[in-house]
Amino acid sequence: MFTVLMPVDESESRGTAQADAVIRLPHAAEDVRVVLLYVFEDRTQAGGTSPKQIDGGRAAHGRLRGAGVSIEELSRVGDPATEILSAAAETDADYIVLGGRKRSPLGSLLFGSVTQAVVLDADRPVTITGGAKASPS
Repeated sequence: MFTVLMPVDESESRGTAQADAVIRLPHAAEDVRVVLLYVFEDRTQAGGTSPKQIDGGRAAHGRLRGAGVSIEELSRVGDPATEILSAAAETDADYIVLGGRKRSPLGSLLFGSVTQAVVLDADRPVTITGGAKASPS
């Protein structure tokens, strides 16, 4: 079984893009286990909330479930980059799929601070997706 850690945020678009990246992996429905992670910075917000209750997590969960991919949920409290790296080690993730944010030209020189920290400090492959493309009207 190939384990993918998928930290999600409030963006449905990013959650969908992250799920799509996993679904495109060979034999995703048979061989991939996704650990859907949401990191709360405030302990009072974390009580009783699961990743699929966050907009990005709900979008990713629905997309993955529809493709038959195995999903587990994990919530953490603390610094997002630290908790993502810790969860990757604890779940023995083979791969991390992050949802990147669109930045200004100057901001695009550096990823967001969480993304940058994870990419620089991860000891496993990291893929950064953008948001899902809007459907043409």
